Formats: sequence, structure tokens, C-alpha cells
Amino acid sequence: MGCNLRDLATPENIDLATLSGQRVGIDAFLTAFQFLTTMRDRSPQGDGGPLRSDDGTIVSHLMGFLHRTTALLALGIKPVYIFDGQSPELKRDEIEMRRARRVEAERIHQEAIAAGDFALAQKMAPRIMYYSQEMVDETKKLLDLLGVPWVVAAAEGEGQAAVMAARGQLDVVATQDWDALLYGTPRLVRNLMSDGTKQHGRTVNAQMINLGDMLESHDLSREQLIDLAIMIGTDFHPGIKGIGPKTGIKLIKSLGTIEAICQEKGKEVPERLDEIREIFHNHPAVEVADEDLLPGTIDVKGLTQFLQVERQFSQRRMDNALDKLRDVGLIREGGQTSLFSF
Repeated sequence: MGCNLRDLATPENIDLATLSGQRVGIDAFLTAFQFLTTMRDRSPQGDGGPLRSDDGTIVSHLMGFLHRTTALLALGIKPVYIFDGQSPELKRDEIEMRRARRVEAERIHQEAIAAGDFALAQKMAPRIMYYSQEMVDETKKLLDLLGVPWVVAAAEGEGQAAVMAARGQLDVVATQDWDALLYGTPRLVRNLMSDGTKQHGRTVNAQMINLGDMLESHDLSREQLIDLAIMIGTDFHPGIKGIGPKTGIKLIKSLGTIEAICQEKGKEVPERLDEIREIFHNHPAVEVADEDLLPGTIDVKGLTQFLQVERQFSQRRMDNALDKLRDVGLIREGGQTSLFSF
């Protein structure tokens, strides 16, 4: 999840309808994990795992992407999903720690099921969710059938999206990962896919964070924000002990750089500091042609075959999704496919 910049941001609740007509780059991997960890077996003797079809195939991710993507399209939003590419070598330690936590969670989960402790099993289940390559390929197939463009990043998905936003190819980046701001997206939307749901008794709202406003409110440059984030801790460095957001912002404003702060406080300068800075300032990104971001066609027959026949989606679920698109004229009555008409 990168660096937590919550203490520095002043998010503004937004109505998703205000994004109508805008091209929104969506972090596909974090979105998929959201669906896998919320749409799962919560029955009294369930293992807490993702929902499956009768033949055991996981379908939570497809259910989530179908429901939320059609809702966005019905609002006139132009989604572009960004999938992670190869993780940067700098992230190796973080990935290893995540893997170790997952292995331990799997052990506890299996022991809980064997002992009949389904409450514990369901508690541990979200920690062992895995978005497999097969699920990734299925998601891309679904998006193709919906005519929704997608991009495979050179490295981090939110980094690719941020670079595209800075280039003007996307209007906004949607992710829960605060690092998108460090990568330079001018505008970040959080809670896009959970807008309107209930969490802990409260309704979740989509929120907009403007990078320029955040920098101005704290009188920071983007270079200082990146140094501040590195001191707090990112996926590429655990941070400097004893320095949190409040202390860090005072130090960065008075002393300017990590090197000056470390000299003043008698701390070691983070290893590979210049490389970490560079990955935020100039994140690797694939070149994407503007025409590749144009919406395609909605293949109703293909969607029905893939989801209803092969993945056993109910008629009601299919109708709910496709009716949204028909209601806004994205599917012509009597036609098998329809060009988008944004």
C-alpha cells in the first residue's frame, strides 16, 4: 500500500457523477484484492475464501469487476484499468515480507479449518488472498468483452497510471495507494470502487485529493514530499526510526533534504536513496498510444457465454449489469454489440 500520506491530505468527498466524461485510470490489482477479500464465503462453516462457481472456479473478481465497471460506464465514466508489471528490484524486501506473512496466515488458516474454528479461518482468509495469473487473464477477457481498455504497466500499476495522468492521457487516477501522489498524479480518487457501501456502520464516499493543493497547503515541493515519504517509510525503504508525518514535515521544511536531516539528527542516510528518489520522480512506464485508450464494443453474446454459461452467473446478475448499459444507450436493443457513444 506504499506510504501513508493520510495525515497530509485533505480529501474532498465527491459524487461519482462529477467524473462523467473523464478518463479514469484504475489500479486493477488493488481493485481485484478488494473484490476477493469482500466477496467471500461467510457462511457458518465457510472457510472465508472467495466465492466460487459450482465447479470450484473462483468468480469473486469477475463479479466485482462486472458490477462496478458497468456502474461506472452507466455514469459516463471512461475507465482504463492498469495492471501491475514487473515489481522494481528495490521492492524485493517488501515483497519477501508480504510473502512470509501470507505463508504464516495460510498455516493458521489451515489449522483453524482442521480444528473447526471457522471464525478464525474467516478472519485469516483475507490475508491469504491471491490474484493469480489465471484470474488476471480472466479479468482482461471480461474487460475486452465490455470494450474497456486496459494497460499492463512497466512496473507499479499506480506508477504507470500516474505517469499517464501527468502526460494528460488520464484525467484522474483511482487507487487506494497513496504512492500515486508521489509518482505525480495531479488528482487521486480513493474509494472509487467502494463508494456507497457500508463499512463499520458508515457509508463510504469516494474522495478526491489534489496534489497541487496538498503541496501548497503544506508549503512543500514535490521533491520535499518524496523525501518526506521516504523518511516515513515506503515500499522501497522502511523509513527512518523516530520520524513520522508530523515530525517529518517540520524537519523537511526547516532543513530541506533527507541528507541534511540525517546530518542534523545523527542518523544514517537511507541506502540507495538516489535510486528510491528516481523511481518516484521518473517511474518506468510503457508508452501507450492514445487510440489504445479508446472504448471498444460491448459483446453481449460473448459476455453471456463467458459469465453465464462458463462461470454460472445467474440471470439476475447478468440482467442487473446489462440493463445498466441498456438504460444509457450503450447497448442497442436487438443488437449483439454496440459501439460506445460517450
